[in-house]
Amino acid sequence: MGKRNWGEIGLGLVVPLVAIAIWQWVVMRGWVDEKILPAPLEVAEKWLAYLLPLKSFADFQQENPGASWWAWAFSGELLMDSFSSMYRVVVGFLVGAGLALPLGLAMGASRAAYAWFNPLVQVLRPIPPIAYIPLSILWFGLGNPPAVFLIAVGAFFPVLMNTIAGVRQVDSIYLRAARNLGASGATLFLRVILPAAVPFILTGVRVGIGTAFIVVIVAEMIAVNNGLGYRILEGREYFWSAKIIAGMITIGLLGLAIDVGMTRLNNYLLRWHRGLEH
Repeated sequence: MGKRNWGEIGLGLVVPLVAIAIWQWVVMRGWVDEKILPAPLEVAEKWLAYLLPLKSFADFQQENPGASWWAWAFSGELLMDSFSSMYRVVVGFLVGAGLALPLGLAMGASRAAYAWFNPLVQVLRPIPPIAYIPLSILWFGLGNPPAVFLIAVGAFFPVLMNTIAGVRQVDSIYLRAARNLGASGATLFLRVILPAAVPFILTGVRVGIGTAFIVVIVAEMIAVNNGLGYRILEGREYFWSAKIIAGMITIGLLGLAIDVGMTRLNNYLLRWHRGLEH
């Protein structure tokens, strides 16, 4: 990582640090009730307690014979909840994007496919994933299946619409040039249309993952008994404001990590793109 990147990271930390300092100062002055808005130091303490294992290593080994120390180290409630939420996000996103991508490519490349499927897509697209919660519980019961279903619905339409837009907005000059050079239909699609649509597809993937994070938190508040959303709801019921904020910060950090990863993937896959040339 170069000096420029470190400088950008440093600038990016200025505003959060100033906001935290103002937050701490406001709470210390007594301008807000600490039960409603706990101080950052209290949130950090709760976040650390939420992260560490709930039991001693001896007790953990007694309940899990033969377990190693690293299994105990990763047995903290926060880590387990984060893993549960990420599992649902990944599985649901893969299902939704896996269905949306081929359909979007077909609808973008074929007028007949677009005419067949577009009316149904336009009817279903405005329905928020949260509206499917009652049906998802009726169809799948409780646990991971309804949560995965809701996440798949949330991720499906951003990927679908961006894929359609990417295929339909390929510059006609590229298509005419490829046909003049004798490119067949399959070659035209694989070597011209698909690469040109990749920036749009990746944008849809990025939006879809963000939507998946929103949906998983809502789903965990209703259909499952673990995960970050469940812990936030638990904190509300017991008036644990610090734990609620600790869970929210964890969600933000996970989202930031995924967004950074997606940005790096975009930069790698779109090295040929003029907008990324240096």
